[in-house]
Amino acid sequence: MLKTNSTEVTEFILLGLTDRAELQPLLFVVFLVIYLITVIGNVSMILLIRSDSRLHTPMYFFLSHLSFLDLCYATNVTPQMLVNFLSKRKTISVIGCFIQFHFFIALVVTDYYMLTVMAYDRYMAICKPLLYGSKMSRRVCIFLTVITYTYGFANGLAQTILMLRLSFCGPNEINHFYCADPPLLVLACSDTHVKEMAMYIGAGSNLTCSLTMILISYIFIFTAILHIRSAEGRRKAFSTCGSHLTAVTVFYGTLFCMYLRPPSETFVEQGKIVAVFYIFVSPMLNPLIYSLRNKDVKEAIRKVIKNKLFAK
Repeated sequence: MLKTNSTEVTEFILLGLTDRAELQPLLFVVFLVIYLITVIGNVSMILLIRSDSRLHTPMYFFLSHLSFLDLCYATNVTPQMLVNFLSKRKTISVIGCFIQFHFFIALVVTDYYMLTVMAYDRYMAICKPLLYGSKMSRRVCIFLTVITYTYGFANGLAQTILMLRLSFCGPNEINHFYCADPPLLVLACSDTHVKEMAMYIGAGSNLTCSLTMILISYIFIFTAILHIRSAEGRRKAFSTCGSHLTAVTVFYGTLFCMYLRPPSETFVEQGKIVAVFYIFVSPMLNPLIYSLRNKDVKEAIRKVIKNKLFAK
């Protein structure tokens, strides 16, 4: 039952990564640099894919959406965090907090299934090459992308509605640098059982379902690769999957640490460090992973650089 004789919270205070004032300017510079690298890397990847006709394939179509999601993902949290590093009063309105919460859940779930769709694309390309053109047509790619975004934002909306049903009437200090489930649940002064169950079921089922589909795709992919007779053919097939596997490992590894444990003060403190990796490090690394490990992307980058030099 909600407490009716308490004052409802109108704003939250984000305590951030640390309360040590002397570290705030340094952290501001570090996370500003990370954010700029993330923006430049992901925007460059999107523009590169759009500008080079050789990259107008399903794999790079999905990669451009992954870059867009990573860009939105980091932008949802970083600007507010940077402002708070230089502010004495690190507040965020209740509405602003829940908007940030909604987009965080929506984008992270969409990211799960975008990586899953990319794994399916690699499965079709390697295991069903003769059917690849028809099974992964532009219409199919758009359909898979729309379904992924729709499902992700529906999840975000459902979790946000459940969070809005809670009452916040006590302390308003969120022991985190953004509005996340566990630290918000710790502050709630009404029964959080339903929201906790929804968090576990939603996070656990989406993580498990998407990761299971990715693993099944790669079992078929690796089986098909092992039947390729030439070493060069096996190397090329593995190289098309290496970047995706690296991105999946970084992203899912940190998320499992974050969500599949009960909310508590100790958990929230440890969760801050884990959150740094999947909110800041993963979106920053993905463009580097795909550009350094992917032959087509490296050739497209060389082409752009060469055209720029000759233009001068």
